Amino acid sequence: MAITAALVKELREMTGAGMMDCKKALTEVDGDMEKAVEWLRENGMAKAQKKAGRIAAEGIVMLKVSEDGKKAVAVEVNSETDFVAKNADFRGFVNEIADQILTTDAEDVEAFLAEPWSKEPEKTVSQYVDYWIAVIGEKLSVRRFAKCEVENGFIAAYNHMDGKIGVLVEVETDVVNDAVKEMGENIAMQAAAMRPSYCTSSEIPGDFIEKEREILKATIMNDPVESQKPEKVIEGMIKGRINKELKEIVLLDQVYVKAEDGKQTVSGYVKEVAKENGAAISVKSFVRFETGEGLEKRSENFAEEVAAQAAKVAANAAK
Repeated sequence: MAITAALVKELREMTGAGMMDCKKALTEVDGDMEKAVEWLRENGMAKAQKKAGRIAAEGIVMLKVSEDGKKAVAVEVNSETDFVAKNADFRGFVNEIADQILTTDAEDVEAFLAEPWSKEPEKTVSQYVDYWIAVIGEKLSVRRFAKCEVENGFIAAYNHMDGKIGVLVEVETDVVNDAVKEMGENIAMQAAAMRPSYCTSSEIPGDFIEKEREILKATIMNDPVESQKPEKVIEGMIKGRINKELKEIVLLDQVYVKAEDGKQTVSGYVKEVAKENGAAISVKSFVRFETGEGLEKRSENFAEEVAAQAAKVAANAAK
């Protein structure tokens, strides 16, 4: 029987399963809709889709670095609860996902989920994720990943709070020793703690600075005292405040948190280590993932939950 787009659409609407999963189910059972629904349920896919509307904002950031230190990935996989995020089986699953991302050519999550699962090529990565959703009983989501690679040098990795924050730093250098590696890890720790948005000031979009200038000027002009200052002074104030802000959001311009004098910048620290080790060192870029950032967190009210369950029990008893 021909598997038409209309059949796939109908099955998808009935089960909430993914389009490719529906197509495979219909193919497996020669287009029989009822059997296709059963096939999806038996393979855990319909069950997984029932959880699709839940909020998955917990989870972990997993870092994976190749043996030669020249390739690395950071991947965030979300779960619904922190309890599951600490589960050894869940972490093993995320480790497998990170292993495959390290070798994949996929450039985004959608392409990655659609490719064959390396250990069971007859399944897609998406189907493997659905399997673990059925096993664990929570919505799980491969939210994002980033890949780093250097030709000359290494990638430093730092994982904070057992996977709450993960940082990768691309270090280009002609000398790789313990001191230079320690520098890379220190910079990764800096990025984890200080939340920079850019590696260098050259990465900052021109419209960002212009927008900040407009906001600062409007703020000053709305102040009854500062607005009376000469235009030249106001422009100086704006420039000073922008420079201060840029030093906070640019990694290499930040004050190095371990600086003994409290003044040395991260770029100054890099130059110091380079000089001490006779090396040419350049920090090219970084990736910083924090679990659940930007996602809505589920708020639990256990008193209400217990009350609702008690009411349900009472209602059932009254029948």
